[in-house]
Amino acid sequence: MSGYNFQYCQKIVVFSNDLESVLLCKRKGENDYDGVYSFIGGKMENTDDSFIAGLQREKNEEVGEGFKVEIYPTLTVNSLFKKKSGDFMVLPHYFARHISGDVKLNEEYSDFKWVKIIELKDFEPKIPGIPKIVEKLISLKNIAKQDEMVAI
Repeated sequence: MSGYNFQYCQKIVVFSNDLESVLLCKRKGENDYDGVYSFIGGKMENTDDSFIAGLQREKNEEVGEGFKVEIYPTLTVNSLFKKKSGDFMVLPHYFARHISGDVKLNEEYSDFKWVKIIELKDFEPKIPGIPKIVEKLISLKNIAKQDEMVAI
């Protein structure tokens, strides 16, 4: 077996416009985290021309084209995840701010919630690393310049 068996799976951490809440969506029919709230996003595909194109495609598929965010494409908070199948996933988490539009979930999710950041540690069921990732990404809002944000 090759030592390079992994998937690149971009995640979008969508903060409310006032940066007080974060969007979490409840996975449906997923092997590792069925019934658990997570961030939106997914694997890069060969047809994606860029990281931003992949992020936009996943955002459009999962929460709808009308749901608009500004994303900071320069820095990410990264994690590594070993799936039940034994495959590894590299998960870069991008800071994003909701601009407009309503969430329109696809078949991958059964529910969504805007969870207040101050209530995030006690919110369940969620992927365990979510509070730490949110904490790290909040610090990026002080680094990100408005002219570096990309609307998708």
